[in-house]
Amino acid sequence: MADTKLQSIENDSENGMIREEIKYQYFWYLFMLFTIFLASLVIPAILFMTYMRFFFLPHFLETTSFITLFTEFKPIIALISMPLVLIGCYLIRLFFVGLITRAFWKSSEKKSPSKDGIIPRNFPSRILKYYHIRSFLIKYGKNSFMKGIFPWLSNWFFTFIGASKFGKGCTFEESVSNDKFIEVGKNCYIGVNSAISSHATEGIFGNVSYFKVKVGDNVTGAVMNIVGPGSEVYDNSFLLPIASTPKHSALKGNNYYWGLPLRKIFRKKTMEYLEITSGDLEKNENIEGYKDKKLLKQLKEKERRLEKTDEIPNSTEMLDDLQEEKIDINKLSEEELALDFTTSSAISRVNLKFLVVYVPIFWLSGMLVTIMFYTFTFYVRNWLVIAFFLPTMVILMWFVFILACFFFSKLFLTLINLIHKPKEGIFKSEVGDTNWEFWCLRTELRKIVLWLIRNWPLPWMDILAFKFGGIRMSLSSTLYDSWCDGEFIKFGRKNLVGQGAVVMSSMVVGKYLIIKEVICDDFAVIGGQSTIAPGTIIGKDSVVGAISTTTYNQIIEPGWIYFGIPVIKLKENKYAESQREILMKKDVDEEKKYEIEYEINVDEDKKDLA
Repeated sequence: MADTKLQSIENDSENGMIREEIKYQYFWYLFMLFTIFLASLVIPAILFMTYMRFFFLPHFLETTSFITLFTEFKPIIALISMPLVLIGCYLIRLFFVGLITRAFWKSSEKKSPSKDGIIPRNFPSRILKYYHIRSFLIKYGKNSFMKGIFPWLSNWFFTFIGASKFGKGCTFEESVSNDKFIEVGKNCYIGVNSAISSHATEGIFGNVSYFKVKVGDNVTGAVMNIVGPGSEVYDNSFLLPIASTPKHSALKGNNYYWGLPLRKIFRKKTMEYLEITSGDLEKNENIEGYKDKKLLKQLKEKERRLEKTDEIPNSTEMLDDLQEEKIDINKLSEEELALDFTTSSAISRVNLKFLVVYVPIFWLSGMLVTIMFYTFTFYVRNWLVIAFFLPTMVILMWFVFILACFFFSKLFLTLINLIHKPKEGIFKSEVGDTNWEFWCLRTELRKIVLWLIRNWPLPWMDILAFKFGGIRMSLSSTLYDSWCDGEFIKFGRKNLVGQGAVVMSSMVVGKYLIIKEVICDDFAVIGGQSTIAPGTIIGKDSVVGAISTTTYNQIIEPGWIYFGIPVIKLKENKYAESQREILMKKDVDEEKKYEIEYEINVDEDKKDLA
């Protein structure tokens, strides 16, 4: 088969499992992407240029009198209609993005329909090929809707193309997931950075667990929640922050859930978690059908006991507690730095002087784009030809602008590194410290290029930006909508960093800046929404599970799965372990597990390999 040629074949001598590296269909990815991008722009561009040529230009731009612009009917209409026309063309373009994506999606579903099952990744198959194609196909449309000015239209997009089904009144905040093989009921709210994920990758040569997720009516996810593949969340379920399910979990609903993995939380514990007082409950006491009178009485009694036992602490002790702690930076041990690093490495105290470097970068890059556009319009005078080729010119100019920013940022970065060489260590995070100042400057220079490339049609090209900035990594590694620091990180071959994950070689903790190299060996996997702290070493064939956190200088042993906050060694990473047809499903409310039989989702002629 021409479309599944192998780059290399490795045999696992320990268990005899076939391990073949898959060749992705980059030609078809690019073909679909540019078809969607360019074709969706043609009609809006023609409509906009027609409006400009026959209405806005003669009635507003070519008006010679300034007073006439605000006194005559047509100039006023032209002025008022311009933003409406822009918004209308924008909405028309979004519609065509959905329409063209729908055509590709339906075609792929006819050739290989989406269905529940385990998809092996240790050898190529038709089902795996179309799974990857659909995963890439949906990315541009998802970013166009969710990161646009009308993000609530994303529900329409997913339902329209047939990727998922969302009921009326659903609100999904910005997230890197929540896109395909999902069925959601009515009036649901899913908070920021939550993920309803129908797929889970278990290793570079492991499997993809691909099972539909079903969510009932009136379900609320607070923030940073993950619902695993094959899970069922029934009506009136409330997930507190970070509450997440493993694969194949069932939540019966009409309850609150919390924890990792989540479990049912009792009503009284919920009230304590939300810090609800007796005064809050008294407001509802007169409502018909109110059922918390017993709880109200208990809370009042508890508050009375607390009032009697409260003591005023000694004033001398209070002053001692408020005194600034004296810490010798050279005596900090690894144990003292073994914290749960769960925040991003974005700078919160950046001085405006660092942002000044953007001015020459943008100015020089903008000059190149301006020359290109002027040359194009100078030689092409026909407005219809300009409108037709405008989409191509837009993406070409955007690409040239990003490449120019690449070049000038790298030039500035090289000069800065010659003045002050980057180094590992623990430094004071305060103005005047040389290491802190230059780290801030280096970070800002890298961030602007990464931001630009993440917001254009080929976001996976950020690997080039990372390599350009100094990270050691191969093009075989994949960063799916994740964040990675721009220096002191080394990736091996075929690394996979999941959606929403953060890999940090630097971290500001209080008054200190920690910089320590992070190393990921070959075939390592970092799960979605995970955080990798500075100094972490991830061994070959190891897996850091989703929503997990490593600590400073932690070593992840080769061939093991780690999970938790902070991570602990869970079990050996055995390839294709879940290719067996019997899977475990968990009833969260009853705290029971039971076996369910599922099909291995692979081509008929490849089942002997599985």
